[in-house]
Amino acid sequence: MVPAIQAPFLPYCLPDVGEEEIAEVADTLRSGWLTTGPKTGRFEWDFARYLGSNVDALAVNSATAGLHLALEAAGIGPNDEVITTTYTFTATAEVIRYLGANPIFVDVQEGSLNIDPEAIEAAITERTKAVVPVHFGGLSCEMDSIFGIAKRYGLKVIEDAAHALPATSGGRLIGTLDSDATVFSFYATKTLATGEGGMIVTHDPELAHRCRVMRLHGIDRDAFDRYTTKTPAWFYSVVAPGFKYNMTDVAAAMGIHQLRKLDRFLRRREDLAYRYDEGLRGFCLQLPAHAPQDEVHAWHLYVIRLNDDAPVSRDDFIDAMSAAGIGTSVHFIPLHLHPYWRDKYRLRPEQFPNATKAFNHAVSLPLYTRMTDADQDRVIRTARSILDRPRRTVVTSLAATPIEA
Repeated sequence: MVPAIQAPFLPYCLPDVGEEEIAEVADTLRSGWLTTGPKTGRFEWDFARYLGSNVDALAVNSATAGLHLALEAAGIGPNDEVITTTYTFTATAEVIRYLGANPIFVDVQEGSLNIDPEAIEAAITERTKAVVPVHFGGLSCEMDSIFGIAKRYGLKVIEDAAHALPATSGGRLIGTLDSDATVFSFYATKTLATGEGGMIVTHDPELAHRCRVMRLHGIDRDAFDRYTTKTPAWFYSVVAPGFKYNMTDVAAAMGIHQLRKLDRFLRRREDLAYRYDEGLRGFCLQLPAHAPQDEVHAWHLYVIRLNDDAPVSRDDFIDAMSAAGIGTSVHFIPLHLHPYWRDKYRLRPEQFPNATKAFNHAVSLPLYTRMTDADQDRVIRTARSILDRPRRTVVTSLAATPIEA
């Protein structure tokens, strides 16, 4: 008997790195300049030019670092309150705690899974200093409403745009809006990947200056300038207790070429999202929300939600996909369900009904630009076969008696 051929494992995500990135990294290694230097400056310049607006772009070693720097530069400090969503990765909230401030978690909209502007306004107190909206999955939050609230109450707005390159809101790229700062992520799974890395973008020159000083130990002069000048320039001053958040030239070398491919990457992600829509429509699941007409969804994630009448639970669906050799993920385990945030702020699931329900049903399907149509067809075919199964029935014995806790 000839054994069945096992299909290779299809991962949840793979970075799309080409020969251009490899050559640029090799050039960086040969240059002798490995840390923050000319490639980082070039990447910052290119990024600001891509956005096409009068912004400063500051490269950092992660979006977490960028959020921390932006909030610190915006004046957030001990006992301040910063409103954000529970439906996000912990980095969004932990940077608020770094500064001694308190995150105030609110629920999301049922459809988009983005922060609910009405919930933001209801959560404002005299201690509220800022709002951190998170553009979930690559779909912009309702920024006009959020800016209106921020203006009425005198709040700072720091956008967590880790998923949102190159999404739009009101016809403008995220990063060019009226927020105090926007922070992007270049983690390995993101729409632009440098392995680790991020970018702070701001219109505010004072905020940019503070971030620039604080990202490298609070030193008042850039290391690249000090080490490349032809005249002695060894002297510098530490003007604040800063951090070690600078991007390396090795990472920036990748970013330079990833940025050049970004529009092509977007087109492929859009194609994959639409193919998923067509292949999964009509099954017992909720498809992800799309951007409004004439807006751009970055499609960092493709998140389906199984209906209550699905033949399998969310966890069983993930297990079945894994057994078929297909990787999936879950975005996110809401912060109110994690022990630290739950216990620190006495959070309960019923405070966040939309986020809690979404988490119990959500699955992120593979979505990356190296994915072929055949790869995606396999995902769709497997998902359909799992969701076509008869609904499980639970048989209980009439003799069984409940056990009291």
